Amino acid sequence: MIPFQNAIFYTSINDIRDLPEHSGIEIAFAGRSNAGKSSAINTLANKNRLAFVSKTPGRTQHINFFQLKENQFIVDLPGYGYAKVPDSVRQHWQGLLEQYLQTRKALKGLVLIMDIRHPLKALDIQMLNWFVPTGKAVHILLTKADKLSKQKAHMTLQAVTQYLNKSYPGCTVQLFSSLAGSGVENAATVINEWLNSARILEEG
Repeated sequence: MIPFQNAIFYTSINDIRDLPEHSGIEIAFAGRSNAGKSSAINTLANKNRLAFVSKTPGRTQHINFFQLKENQFIVDLPGYGYAKVPDSVRQHWQGLLEQYLQTRKALKGLVLIMDIRHPLKALDIQMLNWFVPTGKAVHILLTKADKLSKQKAHMTLQAVTQYLNKSYPGCTVQLFSSLAGSGVENAATVINEWLNSARILEEG
């Protein structure tokens, strides 16, 4: 099942004080600017423009919420790591991301987007360091897998898996390509399991 097929825009915020109040569950998407985050969300939703895809990195400057069901939301976090923004803007993004990831009780899991050609950059590690201590689930999509040969893609997957097993046990990772539509079923299974298990806990 496509996890986001009924997703609709809910709200957009640029200040932690404006986070929506609800009793539901959130699954967040984060990644470096131009890593393919918006494309991944659109592919998982089977919609062309649920999340805005920009050819200009750093375009997403807000936290965008999309409602799946009455008590389920996906959250598109600002892309990080793009150099051509003022320091004040970059610091604001960093503070917003850090506070949201570390303190948001409704947040049940993080889908971390990495371009398979440039995985595990310093800011990706920073994201893991912010979020892993919360004990919540992390699943990494190595996007743009179609840009590499199958052999090279699987070698990269193996290397990232080994690193995670050593440094961040419990985190999972897979290959993904929005262009080829590959990896969608695997990602959907992971996210649906998060949503269903979180819902059972909430109801229990």
